[in-house]
Amino acid sequence: MNPTCTPADDATHAPTVSDRWRPAAHFTARRSWLNDPNGLLHHDGVYHLFFQTNPDGSTWGDISWGHATSTDLLTWTEHDIAIPRTADELVFSGSAVADVHNTAGLAAPGQTALVAIYTAVRPARADRPGSQAQALAYSVDGGRSWERYAGNPVLDIGSEEFRDPKVFWYGGPDGHWVMVVAEAVDRRVAVYTSPNLIEWTFESRFGPAHAVGGVWECPDLFPLTVRGTDRTRWVLVVSLNPGGIAGGTGTQYFVGDFDGRTFTPERLSLSQDPRDLDWLDHGRDYYAAVSFNDAPDGRRLTIGWASNWDYAAHTPTGPWRSAMSLARELDLVRAVDGRHRVAQRPVLPDDPRVTVVDLTVASGAGERTEVVLSTGEPGGSELVLTVDGDARTLTCDRTRSGDVGFHPAFASVETAPLPPGDATTTDLRIVVDACVVEIYVDGGQVTLTALVFPDAPLVAVRVLPSRAR
Repeated sequence: MNPTCTPADDATHAPTVSDRWRPAAHFTARRSWLNDPNGLLHHDGVYHLFFQTNPDGSTWGDISWGHATSTDLLTWTEHDIAIPRTADELVFSGSAVADVHNTAGLAAPGQTALVAIYTAVRPARADRPGSQAQALAYSVDGGRSWERYAGNPVLDIGSEEFRDPKVFWYGGPDGHWVMVVAEAVDRRVAVYTSPNLIEWTFESRFGPAHAVGGVWECPDLFPLTVRGTDRTRWVLVVSLNPGGIAGGTGTQYFVGDFDGRTFTPERLSLSQDPRDLDWLDHGRDYYAAVSFNDAPDGRRLTIGWASNWDYAAHTPTGPWRSAMSLARELDLVRAVDGRHRVAQRPVLPDDPRVTVVDLTVASGAGERTEVVLSTGEPGGSELVLTVDGDARTLTCDRTRSGDVGFHPAFASVETAPLPPGDATTTDLRIVVDACVVEIYVDGGQVTLTALVFPDAPLVAVRVLPSRAR
């Protein structure tokens, strides 16, 4: 536990039936709604996870920033609400930085200000239109308490669809702050720069490009090393709702260059086929993924929301609802087709309540393998994964995974491509943590995240090889 933050009061929490679906290592809010991760920051040995929450219920509404901390990315302590909504403002997604050089002048001598940059949402009223603008809050006590900046908003373009700023420092001592922010309905990411987090200058836009079937949200931009080389490329992550590869929400990415002001992609597909685009995850339940600022040892670590806007408000849990993904460490691989692809590796728990399965299955021509995760009881819930060597695909069938009737979009079968090439075997790492299943293919070159609500834990594994049909 971070000694500078106050844990949220747990006195009123009592076990519920849905607690059998509460994950052990995937963060959940104690007794409220949760969606996008916000303000991911490592500072003084502590990982800070802020998140969208409705402190007053288990569905979306009264959106504020919740707060949790961890020293290992697996065991989280939830704290009191960091930035609460007000009568005139909802607190939408954003990011957080440690202003170690006090560029904003918010800290006294000997202090370091943690600065949150969030979207302040003013709902429309009879006397004014609604607006979304970027605002600041800051903490000078390590995240225990937060105060809104008196000069808010710091960036307002008069839009109702301008949100989710990700801010980071670019360059050395003479560098500057960079903000990437979504012009949501225009399917664009705008880039702004600032010397001090308060005065922002527009620099460039990227988009529309690739998947544009829904609004763009929650952009992130960061450098990644190409595995086995000393070369660095930049990755722009954009979530969209709807229009994801598996239906509903999804998260795509672009690889390219960034000079501190403009992002230039190395590849823009002219195809309308979503399978030709680059997706961080091919499941239905991975959205709004963003990365930690200032992670130690230069690691690039991300967390996403493990749900889908299609049915998020209907999942059968309460009073808590929704979970985060595991933290994932990223790098780039250059695939046999010449494209750079993001590879993701989970930070794995050592917890008997979490099942981790590592398998190598045949995936050559004519080979087809089923991996069945089940309760181990006849007629019990099961999740079926199929690796098809001819189709070069992984499918995930959750139609018999337990409670699937709470929403018509939930009982689904998802398909992900295997990494390009002609390998005759495929490595799978499968993490089962109560209601969240994460699947990593060939070192995380492809991932698929799926929610399940089984009648008992999925603890049994059967591998059924057969010839391809």
